[in-house]
Order: sequence, then structure tokens, then C-alpha cells
Amino acid sequence: MPQGPRPVVVCYGDSITAGYGLSSNQAYPAALQRDLIRLGFRDRVVNLGTSGATTKDAVNGLHSVLALHPTVVIVEFGGNDGLRGLPLDQTQKNLEIVLDSLASAHIRILLAGITLPPNYGAEYIAQFNKVYRNLALHHRVAFVPMIYKDLIRESGTIQDDGIHPTAKGSEILARTILSALKPLLRE
Repeated sequence: MPQGPRPVVVCYGDSITAGYGLSSNQAYPAALQRDLIRLGFRDRVVNLGTSGATTKDAVNGLHSVLALHPTVVIVEFGGNDGLRGLPLDQTQKNLEIVLDSLASAHIRILLAGITLPPNYGAEYIAQFNKVYRNLALHHRVAFVPMIYKDLIRESGTIQDDGIHPTAKGSEILARTILSALKPLLRE
């Protein structure tokens, strides 16, 4: 009996998703695909990460995501906004547009949060982190508040730039995201 087309999971984000400094099979979406196969899921993971992308780029690229008719989208944007010191209200507005557009298309969403280096100041970082929490609560989406939470505890997981995951770090990111993703894959 044919099973029909494989459901699509889109990883939509910036350089963390794109796998900056890594080969495509070392980025977290590739690791996530391997984990899903190992667990018996049929879903096909598509990497729509773009290095340097901001939340404005996320809004502008929504047509590419929607064209794939995904069942789930993992949204991982905002880090570049924060690193550039862009106004947080603009970051939140752009992410609102992304989440609203995906929800209107009946796509399940996992929002992946990130934080900033300590030199950005405690107040700005707290406000930055609050953007993700507020969006997750308001939109009632699955949420990983800090995708690096398991990665920062192990050595050899961050590239020399101090920002991007290594291949080992990408494997850990995939596992962190997988725990929040699995419930979204079941009807």
C-alpha cells in the first residue's frame, strides 16, 4: 500500500541552520534528518538556512517556505538582528509576520530561540530573550528557548568564531530540537 508523499519539515533560519563553516551534511538539519530516520519517521527535512539572514530576510523569503507545503517549520532567526543591535520591536514584528503567515497556512511551528554574547549587556540580552518567550506564548507554538542549551556544556561544539556550531555541535542542536519537534510530527 503506497504511503503517499513524505511530509516536509523545513528548517528556516540563519547561518546556524545553514551550517556556516560546515559541509551541508554537517549542518543541524542534516543531523536532524538522520535522527528522524533512525527513529522511524518518514519526514523529509529541507534546509532553508541563509548565512547572515535577519528577520527581515525571513519575511522576504516566506514564499520559498510556503511553496514546499511543509507540515512543520522550525523558525530560527533573530541572532543576526541582535548582533547588529537592530531594534527589538522590529525583530518581534518580523517574527510575528513569519509566525502568522505559517499559522495561516496551517503549518505547525517550532520557534527556536537564541541568545547573545554577554558583551551586549544584561538589559539588552534580557529584552532580546523576552521577544522569543512572548512570541511563543502569544502564538502558542512549540518553543526551544535556547537552542544552544545542551551544546554549551561540551567542548568542541563551537567553531573558533565563538558563534557557529561545529559538526559535533550540530548533532547536539539536532537532538535539542528533536525533543520539541517529535510531538509536532504526529497527527
